[in-house]
Amino acid sequence: MIKAGIVGGTGYTGVELLRLLARHPQVELQAITSRGEAGKQVSDLFPNLRGRLDLVFSEPEHAKLADCDVVFFATPNGIAMGMVPGLLEAGVRVIDLAADFRLKDAALWQQWYGMEHACPELLDEAVYGLVEVNRAQIKQARLVANPGCYPTAVQLGFLPLLEAGLIEPSSLIADAKSGVSGAGRKAAVGTLLCEASESFKAYGVPGHRHLPEIKQGLQRVSKEPIGLTFVPHLTPMIRGIHATLYGRLTESGRDLQMIYTNKYKGEYFVDVLPPGAHPETRSVRGSNMVRLAIHQPQQGEVVVILAVIDNLVKGAAGQAVQNMNVMFGFKESDGLEDIAVIP
Repeated sequence: MIKAGIVGGTGYTGVELLRLLARHPQVELQAITSRGEAGKQVSDLFPNLRGRLDLVFSEPEHAKLADCDVVFFATPNGIAMGMVPGLLEAGVRVIDLAADFRLKDAALWQQWYGMEHACPELLDEAVYGLVEVNRAQIKQARLVANPGCYPTAVQLGFLPLLEAGLIEPSSLIADAKSGVSGAGRKAAVGTLLCEASESFKAYGVPGHRHLPEIKQGLQRVSKEPIGLTFVPHLTPMIRGIHATLYGRLTESGRDLQMIYTNKYKGEYFVDVLPPGAHPETRSVRGSNMVRLAIHQPQQGEVVVILAVIDNLVKGAAGQAVQNMNVMFGFKESDGLEDIAVIP
């Protein structure tokens, strides 16, 4: 049994962490912080946790967090990097759900996130927490950078073909759609029900913050520079990401289905669907699953990969718990065995 703390327990990823960790067989929740809700019962704010969690929100005090074995940061970008060095010094292992440690280049991070990095010396040490790629490094890590939601779907979709050298890395396209919970739990006109419902729009076309993260991950397996057009869209649903990925094949006649099946064989949270399938976001809602399907329309030179995840689970809190399980030697599926909710 380990003791866990959460910094920033009132956002959508924070409450998702609470939901998953409250019934984790190997975890005792020690601290849940929120400056705005300090002193308030967690179950008063999130009634779904009534009877499952007897904790109050507290201030993010170092002494209380330093008493944990692992601390999750479910905070806005730029918060974790101010506190992580002290926690690591105290022997605490850290999983950051924001973007503070995802990019290895401090100058690139500043370019995309608009602030100077507070501890660039930790960027090299931080392990990128895509378990299906970096499982061995995560097991030994003190600091894990939990991937973003779009990068999770896009990377897991493209990686098998890039590793096999079967698609041109210079002309990749990722057309991705997300539910409005991806924008976070804040008051913003664009995510109000009356604004987002019955509507559909692209955003971040000139450049989205997840673009350098995706390119960095794909570059690790490609022998050539990555050229990626990434266009995210906002859809009128609460949860879910659907990524439609396009790549130009470098050779014909290969069994693409078998390449994906072999790549993800034995992965508990990656489901490669049978030929001709079209995954739906509802098939992963509330679960930590990734579902993938591979198509080669008219047997042409373009391959289409379809990937769906729940942006709050595999795209955030569930992936963080999966990382924790690997770090502490637990069964990788502990606390994450929920079946998707339909309808």
